Amino acid sequence: MFISKVRENPANNKNEVVDVQNRLSLYLLIIVLTLIFGPWSSAVSAPYAAVVMDARTGEIYHSRNADTRLHPASLTKMMTLYIAFQAIDRNEISLDTYVTVSANAAAEPASKLWLKKGQRIKLRYLIRAASIKSANDAATAIGEAISGTEAAFGKRMTRTARALGMDRTTFKNAHGLTRSGHLSTARDMTILGRHMIYDYPQYYNLFSRRSANARVATVRNTNRRLLNSYRGADGIKTGYTRAAGSNLVASAERGGERIIATMFGGTSSAARNARVVKLLDMGFARAPSTAKLQKPTLPNYGSEPGSSNRRITAVLKSIRPEIRPVKKAAAPIELILTQIPDVKTKPDDILKALKAATSNPIETQGEVLATQNITKETFPRVRPAKLSFVSTNIKRSQASLDTEISTSGSQTWAISIGKFNTRYQAERVLVRTALSETSVLSGANRIVKARASGYDAMFSGLTRDSADLACRRLKAQELTCHTISPS
Repeated sequence: MFISKVRENPANNKNEVVDVQNRLSLYLLIIVLTLIFGPWSSAVSAPYAAVVMDARTGEIYHSRNADTRLHPASLTKMMTLYIAFQAIDRNEISLDTYVTVSANAAAEPASKLWLKKGQRIKLRYLIRAASIKSANDAATAIGEAISGTEAAFGKRMTRTARALGMDRTTFKNAHGLTRSGHLSTARDMTILGRHMIYDYPQYYNLFSRRSANARVATVRNTNRRLLNSYRGADGIKTGYTRAAGSNLVASAERGGERIIATMFGGTSSAARNARVVKLLDMGFARAPSTAKLQKPTLPNYGSEPGSSNRRITAVLKSIRPEIRPVKKAAAPIELILTQIPDVKTKPDDILKALKAATSNPIETQGEVLATQNITKETFPRVRPAKLSFVSTNIKRSQASLDTEISTSGSQTWAISIGKFNTRYQAERVLVRTALSETSVLSGANRIVKARASGYDAMFSGLTRDSADLACRRLKAQELTCHTISPS
């Protein structure tokens, strides 16, 4: 339009032509800048917030917009994982529980583990993927496995946040992708990070792993650059969406001092890391070396609404019910004997028979039949490893019988079926093994012994023969087993 005006007005002077050219150049520059920076404009304009806390005491050394409700992005997964650890601790679920991936979880956008609908995968691998790679599909699968649906899990996340003192946080999903009402603050996320460190220290090392096997693939830590570059850094979680910008909750420990730094609204991961480094340095500069550790108190959940709360308790022994006694009939002896065909009896014969049967009570035919029916339903006795055939007319000495009982029949043998990381795992394997091998392990004691390297799962109160047989049966199933003698 401006060029046409110049051509239609040849009387315009040279300065007007230059002015038109300058305007054209300016408009072109604006268009180019819009095309280049338009997609990232939301990230650039994301509000900034920061908190620096002494993790030992909970004291705040620095804050900026600490209570402004903002989009937390994948910092949300800290709460998802916190509840997963809580559910494991309360025996609602275990690390080896197989989770079936729903269509909802499989459809989550990247970052993801690329799980398939209907796929079954252990909870431990989902936890690794969510904590290290920040996989959205893994986070959703965790939430659905614990609460049934993503909506129910979001409500549990919010209830847990209130119990931890995160008063300005509301969760709507397990992964942190932008959703209306899904908001938190820098202060609340710092509180959550502190609880993660001290409430479940046995799992906190996950956040410092540079990579891990997640069954489907090997995942790499999204926070590895800061972990590799900052001395003492050992966690914990990154996050990014357009609405949130680059977020990070980081923790580092030096000489017994631990600092947590939280930042919302970084323009890039590099800029975010540079700012968090300054925040951590500020915290270590202000933290007293003499501060005493004051761990946060565990929240009192009570009976968690909406959760299954399936607490598994240990059973100490697998005891087979005793055979129900058969009621004896009060029939006369003469009647019992006359019921046997083709037998002629005399009074003297009856008296002699009664004197001879001093150790064996007389049974009626009804008792014999009932006992036979019950015996058919019971398991046969275990066949000994070595059979010896001895003539019935040879009397063995009492000393030889005592020796045989003490070396073979004494119920002081035991078997060990493995070592486990937690008492719960050991007890669970003992229960499963006892149920699968009832014919051998009926009546055996189940014992879990704590060792420095873990928990030993054992069955005791066995004979040597039954211990050997149990181990042979378990090894045939490619399970670990070895016998333990009385000595």
